[in-house]
Amino acid sequence: MTERMRSREAKFGERMIEVRVRFWTDGIVEGEGKIMPKNAWTSGVVRMGHNESHGISPKNPRPFNSLMDLSRMIEMVLIEHGVKLHRIGKTAKYIK
Repeated sequence: MTERMRSREAKFGERMIEVRVRFWTDGIVEGEGKIMPKNAWTSGVVRMGHNESHGISPKNPRPFNSLMDLSRMIEMVLIEHGVKLHRIGKTAKYIK
């Protein structure tokens, strides 16, 4: 087994893997630097959060153009960073 695959201690706050979804808010209202609070477009970027314990250094964010693209971009970001997901609970009923 490679060093990358061996278990290790994780610092507090680095035991979870974080994927960030950011929605664009510019251009909804006219004027430079102005926003409409709590309003955003259905597009943006997905990026991985930095995590030293898991050996994750964020790469370039992946843009999505609609909410239909969002799950695909999350999957792509996880794959690009070598994250392996494990089934839990009821998920095992419909995923082999």
